[in-house]
Amino acid sequence: MKMRRCRSCKEYTLEEHCPHCGGELEVIYPPRYSPEDKYGKYRRILKKQLAETH
Repeated sequence: MKMRRCRSCKEYTLEEHCPHCGGELEVIYPPRYSPEDKYGKYRRILKKQLAETH
C-alpha cells in the first residue's frame, strides 16, 4: 500500500480513487527520514481510518 494524494482536493488516502471528490490520485513517495516526521500525523490518521473500516 502506498500513500496517495488527490490532485484536485489535495486529500491523502490509500484508496485507488479519491473518496472525497473522486479525483485522480498521485503516489506520494516516502520522505527521507527525519526526527521531526512531518507526515506522521497523516500516517496515524490513515491507520486509524483503516482500523475503523475493517
